Amino acid sequence: MLSLLFFLLPPFFLFTPTWALEFRYHNNHEIEQYLKQVSTSNPDITHLYSIGQSSKGQQLWVLALGVSPHQHTVGIPEFKYVGNMHGNEVLGRVLLLQLIDELVRSYRSNETWSLRLLNSTRIHILPTMNPDGFDVADKDCYNGQGRYNGNGIDLNRDFPDAFAGVQSQQVFEERREAEVQAVIGWLRTESFVLSANLHGGAVVASYPYDNSNGGSELVGGASIAPDNDVFVHLAKEYSHNHASMYQGNLCMDSRPFLEGITNGFQWYRLEGGMQDYNYVWGQCLEITLELSCCKFPPARELPALWNDNKKALLAYIQQVHLGVKGQVFDGSGVPVENAVVEVRGRRNICPFRTNQHGEYYRLLLPGNYTFTVTYPGHEVLTKTLSVPYGPDQYSALKHDFLLRRIARTTRRTIKRLHEEVGGGSKK
Repeated sequence: MLSLLFFLLPPFFLFTPTWALEFRYHNNHEIEQYLKQVSTSNPDITHLYSIGQSSKGQQLWVLALGVSPHQHTVGIPEFKYVGNMHGNEVLGRVLLLQLIDELVRSYRSNETWSLRLLNSTRIHILPTMNPDGFDVADKDCYNGQGRYNGNGIDLNRDFPDAFAGVQSQQVFEERREAEVQAVIGWLRTESFVLSANLHGGAVVASYPYDNSNGGSELVGGASIAPDNDVFVHLAKEYSHNHASMYQGNLCMDSRPFLEGITNGFQWYRLEGGMQDYNYVWGQCLEITLELSCCKFPPARELPALWNDNKKALLAYIQQVHLGVKGQVFDGSGVPVENAVVEVRGRRNICPFRTNQHGEYYRLLLPGNYTFTVTYPGHEVLTKTLSVPYGPDQYSALKHDFLLRRIARTTRRTIKRLHEEVGGGSKK
């Protein structure tokens, strides 16, 4: 049985149970039972759902937390944490269960920070992406079995590579492992803005790109993303809120990392990684958090490791409120999907587009930015915005774009010019 201590409560406290979550490694069944209990006891702020099954048929459970946990709310950004992608890198499982416990208990205790966070953010937590790997993992610190999924595949090498092009992505996507397909589908279901995946074997925050095709992104041995300044900030936000990561030289078998962060490619090249896929194809900025020198830390160390990471895990979620958010409306005042929202000087491989609610979210550091919004049948809109620092207020700057339809006379003129050009080319 999962070690949870439940106490009898008056009827009006029906949804506020008290429990003690032990610091130990819970198996997959215990995690499932724990998540179900939290969801059943707190239906107003939690929602449990599965994004699919592992290669061996185990459910990939996600717990969503927020004041509207069952579905997206316009203006509320979506955030996610993913743990245990490599089955033998196990600390993430423990940290994410403790994080759930902390968020729920603090909300029920009316702690201001928790109320503000869950009122402004929808948080999704996937404690284990690779339950099959965990089932066979041994406790070796460095090279134990369990890294791969049930089919012997490294899930962090199995995503369509960001530098392979759109056509290659579509052709090979259906051949991916079940766990990878589940995450890809998840990214298409929810409009995630910010994410981190939790690993072990080092202590560092790594950010995109992990790969390169040898183009202009290669700068000084690093593969630099268009939003590199934001990624560096996000990585530092975690490392400096961590008890010691920022010191940058914590593991005997690892190179030193200045301020506890690194560009992924500069550390080592990785093809088919999840964080690059999130960023390029999912419009979700994701970093990789390596959180322990030992991949399977002794259970006695878990309370201290939670204390080392607690502040950083919460501070990182708050960064989902960086930058600007809003909706794009057409000439009739209707929110439009697939409008392209670009920021001058940031040429993303796949341009950021509005979701089905006409929403856009752009994580940006404080400063002045020029936006360009394009949508078929409408004039191109250009607007410069002054962006403040949003996380302290638990809200990014809100700005809606209202587009103007192209006048009919203009359309006729454009059509005539196209016809003339076309006619001339045939002679």
